[in-house]
Order: sequence, then C-alpha cells, then structure tokens
Amino acid sequence: MKTRTKVVVIGGGIAGCSTLYHLTQEGWSDVMLLERDELTSGTTWHSAAQVTNFGMNQTMVGLKSHSIALYKKLRDDPEYPVGYHHGDGGIRLANKPEQMDAYHHFASMARGMGVTYEVIDAAECARRHPLISTDNLLGGLWDGEDGDIDPAQLCQALAFHARKAGAEVHRNTPVTALRQLEDDTWEVETPNGTISADIVVNAGGYRVNEIGAMMGVHHPVASMEHQYFVTEDIPAIVEADHRMPLLRCPISDYYSRQEKNGLLVGFYEQDCRTWGMDGISPAFSNDLCPDDLDRVMDVLEGAFARMPALTEVGIKRVVNGPITYTIDGAPLVGPIPGKRNAYCIIGLRAGLGEGGGHGWLLAQQIVHGEACYDTWVLDPRRFTGHANVELTALKAIEDYQNEFRFHYPHEHRPAGRPAKTTPLTPVLAAEGAQFTVVNGWERLEYIKPAPGYTEDHTFKFSNAFDVIAAEVAAVQNGVGITEVNGFNRFEITGTDAHAFLDRMCCGTVTRKPGRVGLGYLLNHHGMLKSEATFANVPASHSGPDRIWYGSAAAAEFHDMDWLQAHLHDDEDVQIKSLTNDLTILVLAGPKARDVLSAASRGDWSAAAFPWLSLREAFIGIAPAVVMAVSFSGELAYEIHVPNAQLYAAYLALRAAGDAHGLRLFGSRAVESMRMEKGYLHWKADILTEFDPFETGLDRFVKLGKGNFIGKEALAKRAETPPAKRLVSLKINAADRPAYGGASVMVEDKVVGTVTSGDWGHRTGLNLAYAFVDADHSAIGTALWLDLLGDRIAAHVIPSGPYDPEYARVRA
Repeated sequence: MKTRTKVVVIGGGIAGCSTLYHLTQEGWSDVMLLERDELTSGTTWHSAAQVTNFGMNQTMVGLKSHSIALYKKLRDDPEYPVGYHHGDGGIRLANKPEQMDAYHHFASMARGMGVTYEVIDAAECARRHPLISTDNLLGGLWDGEDGDIDPAQLCQALAFHARKAGAEVHRNTPVTALRQLEDDTWEVETPNGTISADIVVNAGGYRVNEIGAMMGVHHPVASMEHQYFVTEDIPAIVEADHRMPLLRCPISDYYSRQEKNGLLVGFYEQDCRTWGMDGISPAFSNDLCPDDLDRVMDVLEGAFARMPALTEVGIKRVVNGPITYTIDGAPLVGPIPGKRNAYCIIGLRAGLGEGGGHGWLLAQQIVHGEACYDTWVLDPRRFTGHANVELTALKAIEDYQNEFRFHYPHEHRPAGRPAKTTPLTPVLAAEGAQFTVVNGWERLEYIKPAPGYTEDHTFKFSNAFDVIAAEVAAVQNGVGITEVNGFNRFEITGTDAHAFLDRMCCGTVTRKPGRVGLGYLLNHHGMLKSEATFANVPASHSGPDRIWYGSAAAAEFHDMDWLQAHLHDDEDVQIKSLTNDLTILVLAGPKARDVLSAASRGDWSAAAFPWLSLREAFIGIAPAVVMAVSFSGELAYEIHVPNAQLYAAYLALRAAGDAHGLRLFGSRAVESMRMEKGYLHWKADILTEFDPFETGLDRFVKLGKGNFIGKEALAKRAETPPAKRLVSLKINAADRPAYGGASVMVEDKVVGTVTSGDWGHRTGLNLAYAFVDADHSAIGTALWLDLLGDRIAAHVIPSGPYDPEYARVRA
C-alpha cells in the first residue's frame, strides 16, 4: 500500500466505489479506496437494488439517468459484465386526484431532462402489471426505465474499472484515525500504515459518524431497520411472457419487484424503528437485524389486497437490514461543512439506484469545483447548527412512514419541530400564525383566519389563496409587520475587508458609510455562487467600522466556507457569524415610515433616510440596525434586533402601529410580492448552472474592475451571446401556479424550465420565472407550459410588472 495519494475514499459500498470510479473518469488516477472489511459488506449487499429514473427535482432525475446509462454500459461490458434487468418498467400507484396532479407535475419536470414518464389510469396499471387489483385505485405514474441490478457485481465492476485506470482498492483496511495538517492535507491512519492524502471522502454508510468523529464533525444521518421478503415461485410470473414491472404503493406502504420467478416485497411500516443510535458493534459486517414480520402485518394486509397472488405462495427468505436517512431524505453529497479538502457521500437510502449518479456529481465537485448540475439539493451544508442525529432520527421515522408519499407544496410535516425558534415564536403562534420551516427556523407563513383552519394539500391554488391576498392588500394599502428569522449575517472587519469583498464580488461593493448594496459572488467557472447584501455599519458604541454580509438563511455554512476558503494569509480580515444572534423585523407598506417614526427617535423622512440607507437606532428601548431595503416592492424597513431585545422591539412597533392599522403578514405574501418585483431567490432562480448574464443580472457585473473570482471565465463567456435567459412569464391560468421544474414548451419541444411561480395579488397576474432558450426569450414570445398535464398558454413579459419605476420603495 502506497503512503501518498491525492484522494482517499473511505468505504467500499456503492457510494465509495462509484466515487472512486468517477474520479478516474474525471482524469484522476492517483486515488485510493479503503474498506474495513470486504466490498459491499455494509448496507449495499442486502439492498433491494431497485434502479429507477424517478425523481422529484431535475437534479435527482439527471443523476438517476446517469446511473442507468452507466449500469447499461457495465452490463454490456464483456470484460466484467453486471447482472442488470433494465427496462422492466415501474408504476407508482395513486388513489387520490391530488396524487395524480403531482404525477403530472413530475412528468412535466422530467420532460425537461429528456426523461419520459406516463400518467396512466387504473385499467392501464392492471394491464401492465397483471398481478394487481384495481380496487381503490385511480391510476399511476409509469417509468419505463425501472429495473434492478446485482449489488455486489455492480460495486466489483466499478472497482475493477477504477483499478484499471490506476486507482488502488484495499480491503480489510479500517481507518483508525484522521488528522488534518496545517496545510489542510490529511493523514489517514490504518493498521497497514499511514497514508498522506490531499483529500478525504467519507463514504462510510451506516458507520458515517464513526468516520465523522475522527474528523471532529457530526453528520445528520440516522439508520432505520428495513425489511423485505422474497416469495416462492408465483405461477402467473412463470407463465408470463414478460418480467413484472416494479410497483411502489403509497396506499399500502410497500414495494415489489420480480426476483427470479417470485417477488421481492418490501415494507414501510408505521411501527418502524431506528437502528444503531447507541453505537454499532465492530463485528456487524455482512450482517442483518433479527426478522420481525409481526411489525409489518398491517402493511402486508394492504399488499395482499393489492396483489392477491401473494396469499397463495410461501416466503423463501426474509431480510431486515439498516438503511440510512438524512433530515429531508435526500443524500449528503459534497463538501463537509467547516472542513477543507473533505467531502462526503452519505445518507444514500436508495444507494444502488442512485449511487452511480451521486459518485459522478461528487467526483466533478472534487476535480472541478462544481458539478454539471446545481447540487444544492444534495449539499451537506444545506443543514446547519440544528442538524443532529436526534433530529435526524425523528425525521427519518417520519420519512420512512411516508416513503412513497411525496411532499405537497407548502406541506410542513411535524416531526422534529420546532428545531429553531426566537422569542417571538410563541407570541406569533398565539396570534394564529401558521409556520413554515427555513433551515430549521420556525418562520411565519401566514396568519390563520380561524383557530381550526387548515390548508388543503394540492398542486393547485389552495384555500389559503384569499388569506394571502388579504395580507398582501394590507401591506400594499397600509402597513404590515413580519419576522424574518435565520437570515444569514456575517460581520466582516479589518483594514482589508472592502478589498476582500471586492475580490469576491463581480460588481461594485459600496464603501460609503451607512449604505447598503447588493452583489453577486461567482465560482471559478464564472457561474453564480451566492447573492449577498453588503451593509456598511459606521463605528459607534456598538463597535468599529464593520460590514454586514447578509444572505439567504440556508446559506449560513455554504457562504462561510466560501469566504474563508478565499481569505489570503496576509489579509487583515475577520469574519464573525451573527446569524443566530439577531432577528429581522420587517415593516412594509406606505405607512411604514409613520410606524417607525412613532417607535423610534430621529428623522426618518425620505430625505434624511433614503432607500438603501442604514442607521443604528432604538426601537422603543431595543437597540437595532435599521436598513431601508425592500423585498416586497413597497416602502419597507429591515430592523435587525438582538434576540434578547426582540420581544421589546416587537411590542414597541405593534403599539406604534395601532394607530395605522398595522397587520401581521407572512412569507407567502412576501413570495407573491417578490414575484411581481422581479426579485430572485437563491437556489430557486440563482443557480450555479447559469452565469449573471443568463440570469438577467448584467447590471451587477463590472468586468472592467480589478480581478475577482470567476472574472476570466466570465469574460470568456461574455464573448458569445447567452444560450439561456431567465424570463418572466404571464400564465393564462387562474386555478394553478407554475411550480419549479415545470417544462416550458414551443410546439412539442422543451425550450425551458420554470424556476419559481406564484400569483401576483397586486397585479392580478399568474407569474413565473423560467430559464428558456435565448431564441424564445424576447418580450411577447408565446409559449406554453405543461402544468399538471394540461397545456397552458403563457407569454414573456418584462420583469417586475409591479411599480417598474420603483417609486413606492423610494417614497
């Protein structure tokens, strides 16, 4: 075993083998995999090994499509063929119209990735899968690419081809210690010697946190026991002239696929249990948990009703093994928060089906800094300080119990809540608040019109439509207040602070004291990395001159890693996180100045405190930093208050607002208003797949300024017209919005994809943003959207149809 390598991958399941293979495909041969036992001896060996093309966002569809293409290639490789049943097809069943609407949406979303799903009725489901009953069945979603693969053969084939390309694979080589040196390289200690590596990758499966502990990190991954059984031969399968499609049933919480001439049937029972929470025996390898079919009897009864053939055959074997989950069910693939040269590919609950794609995207990130897709849905930094194994276990149980029940728009499931709160959370709850969750924070979504009010779960406009409309009207015509908690905020100080940010940002970073500006950070490929506000807080009793860097709540770990990674050793710059220390109260509406003036001393007139100004002040007795900025398009103020004084500030503003009809509003109203103003959301509309010119942010780019990250690449991209452009669309539908992922069409060709959509209550327009082919981006261009299976007309309109002159924010 050599003692120096570029990358050490720890773990020999599908995650590790796929990463190793794809690193060699990206041109790195000096890479090594270490496995504590034999390859596939963890979860991989007992996997049900289903391979599907289904995903609920385009990144997941893309990585699954890559997996399928890779597995077909390995299947057909004469040197090391893999057993792969491709194209058996698969059906996801539905017994509710809302589920069928969702399937139509997923089909539209996949269409933009070149993947075809069919939405079929109950009779067609039974025709394609003759073992199922149509009782209590409305229809289903057909994925013609579904199949299954041999787990051991797949991993051995990936390792074989990686070795051929120069990689090393060492079995029976456990990692016993990890040490990061001052130059950010790693020492990897094993019983067979110590390896010096530039980069380490945690692909440890259910032992992920044993490896994480060696690195001083804690990953939000928990394991669940999962059972399936394999039946004896079923006569109908023996006699059939085709393999049975895979089946996934949200009605009865089970799945099945053909296994030889019988069926493999797996269960997601309500009486489920976590595994390994108090540690995992070192001897647990190629091992299983004890069978416990009594626990799945309720699910089994539903499976018997759907597939009566199951009642006529015996069980050949039962498998009960651990599978890993994260807080939101999606894997953690990418940089480990707070660490340099450290990555993970963990929490792969559907590892065999997706692992080829996950390893592909991770290898691209390691070698090139970014992947071909925006990978935020997989990024380990999307969870921050609240993410622990205890919370993950609660969410894992909830996800397990709802395995095939996708989230509806604005559906907020209760497990693990509340994770993060402010002093106002119970106050707002007492006033009827409905909360959404933003990076663990309980954030006001809207005020319920009655104590027992519940919102319908639907992909159409819900019964909350009029509730949101009333909040928007209150802001437009009077004044509203809301809490924006968890907003990411860094305090940046030092003599080189402005020069540092100027190098990080592609545009002008304002240096004027008491002013606020907006800027964009690029990656080294000239693509959009982050959006941030830069607020210059003058020296005062609170501290020296400082810059407040503000960005999306979810960006806390992501942006800190990016900024710290680009600090030069000789720069006088300090970065301190204030994210969890302060909360924003937003006053918005034409009477906002009246309320602020009544709650705080000083001259708050437009002349004394114009748009994009900043001032330290007291709101009642509470210290605050007030910024004249608006995400609603109305006159508005962001009031940044220390959490210890938040309640006092809130009471002062509510008291001052009594004379002006001050009303609470929530994030749903903000979403509607920001669509009308042409304002963008990070990781909805601002993606690493597009540069600022494609995203319509030309005014924030200064190619003539000094050097900045991504300048060379962006200048080269600027030499040719953008292939895609972000446009605003007016949609000719009053009953449904356009959700992210929906396909934008010209005739029968996909020309774009929706990123955001909502009803604009002030303009009366159904609005969406979408990246479309540049040839179809001109104002007035007629297009159509595939929305819930219907062809809906749309056309391109100017961005920001509400108050395009910005008169209201400057009033």
